[in-house]
Amino acid sequence: MSTQQIAEKVLHWVTQQNAEADLVMQTSQSLTLKALDGRLDEHSVNSSFIVGLRVVSDGQVGMASSEAVDDESLKFMVGQALINARFQAPQQHERIPQISGQERAEEPSLLPEDDTDIDAKINFIVGIEQELLAREGIRNVPYNALSDVTYTQALFNSYGRHTEQQARRIMAYAYPLAENNGQTAMAPGVMAGRHFLELNAEQIVTTAYDDSRALLAGGPIQSGQYDVIFAPNTQAELLGAFSLMWSGKAAMDQVNPMRDKLGQAVFDRRLNFVDQPRNISGLGYEAFDAEGFCTAPVTLVEHGVLKTLAHNSATAAYFDVANTAHAQRSAKAALSVGLHQLHLLAGDASPDQLHEGCVFEVTQLDGLHSGTKPISGDFSCGASGYLWRNGERVQSVRGVTVAGNLYQMFNQVVTVGNQMLWNDSRSSCMAPIRFADLSVTGQ
Repeated sequence: MSTQQIAEKVLHWVTQQNAEADLVMQTSQSLTLKALDGRLDEHSVNSSFIVGLRVVSDGQVGMASSEAVDDESLKFMVGQALINARFQAPQQHERIPQISGQERAEEPSLLPEDDTDIDAKINFIVGIEQELLAREGIRNVPYNALSDVTYTQALFNSYGRHTEQQARRIMAYAYPLAENNGQTAMAPGVMAGRHFLELNAEQIVTTAYDDSRALLAGGPIQSGQYDVIFAPNTQAELLGAFSLMWSGKAAMDQVNPMRDKLGQAVFDRRLNFVDQPRNISGLGYEAFDAEGFCTAPVTLVEHGVLKTLAHNSATAAYFDVANTAHAQRSAKAALSVGLHQLHLLAGDASPDQLHEGCVFEVTQLDGLHSGTKPISGDFSCGASGYLWRNGERVQSVRGVTVAGNLYQMFNQVVTVGNQMLWNDSRSSCMAPIRFADLSVTGQ
């Protein structure tokens, strides 16, 4: 039975109960390979399919899902969703959007043909582990994998809307454990793309080995106030921990500190944040949101001024503002809001200018979420990285704590880099920021 046929059946049964609905169908096929002691340790192939139904009946919203598509299972899912709705408080603003039409994401690079032989992929991940094990000072490589995932997400609603996007994501990583005189350290080498040929084993090995060995020789720095640069991965992690600041849903729930600051200067005027869902270079590419609306670039902050929050149809209706097509919903989760691919536009500082004087570059954060207070903006977590002086990396740093307030930091900007860099998972692309006077606790 095709997804179209499943949708027609389910939506017909919902309509018979005088309700409206949309349903998300998620399909995935995945390959995972892992190496251990110079040989293949895991070779798993999995596939999944799930249907997630959201019904709205008399203003009440109910959810249910099914992994089976026989009539009995689908009818049971419809019944459960309608029962669940009856026990929910009415939602004044959450409705099934009255949009129609069929659209598919047709960009061919999202799902490239990859006829790479499985032996080549096995040799790739086993070879990475073998190469790292052969290098001086590496005890083992406890975490390594190659994953290749192809997925499809389709949405249908009661008003004839049908959107569909297929894509492929392939990633390889290795975390070698470096050891010397009883001390250990670990840093990753990671690459991601949409085709196996985008992965470079030598680069993964070199990055993982060099960073692990460098951190092994590191130690704490003197406690004090430091200018800090977060590397692409850690800058994305830090902003991700405070993602509610962009959320119209969090604003509706009155837990977003930016709720009443639209049109105000909230950050340094050199900062420009844009969500770019259709940047094809990113692995977070989304042509449609989870309600079936077409996505487009959305400027969140322009020259430091908060221009909009991210909205789905319900939060947009609540605030009587434009819907920004940021609806998120999986087959088992309720309607929410989330960014697609956050971009921080480039400034004017060269890499040399970013590293002038004394600056601490943070390449790893530990315990970030446990030490984060998204409403107040405060955070405190373990950090590792490198100390720079006058453009030269002079010391590896580990065993320190970095603390600050994110919302204040964005007004303590020394400079913004002139290059935008993807994080390893290619989910965000941002220029590096040099922040002033963050607290670093070391020795």
